Amino acid sequence: MKMKKTLVAAGALLTAVTLCSLALPQEPEKPKNLKVLPKNISHDELIGTMRSFNTALGVKCNFCHAPQKDDPKKLDFASDDNQHKDVARAMMKMTSRINRKFFKGREVMAVTCYSCHHGNEEPKTKPEEAK
Repeated sequence: MKMKKTLVAAGALLTAVTLCSLALPQEPEKPKNLKVLPKNISHDELIGTMRSFNTALGVKCNFCHAPQKDDPKKLDFASDDNQHKDVARAMMKMTSRINRKFFKGREVMAVTCYSCHHGNEEPKTKPEEAK
């Protein structure tokens, strides 16, 4: 009887520890294949950066990120299969060079994706005519 109580108590303790570990916040998966963004970027900073691209270009994530091969409904964020991802990297490097050279890295005045795109996939080459 004492052995049975010990086993039940051990099982209950194991179950409690397992349930508690499941309830703890899980660390987001570290991003892979970062070539321009800092390797130590936080999950929140990365998501914020990606959302700023969405807004500046008026696009969704699949504009730059390729679908997973085994589940096309999900995106493979590390993949380089979508050519827009390389274009985005080149544009990030370009804006960084412009900001360092002409604005000395000051955020008050800086070139961003929105500076040219204004919510469009492609920047417009001339202003729209007045109506």
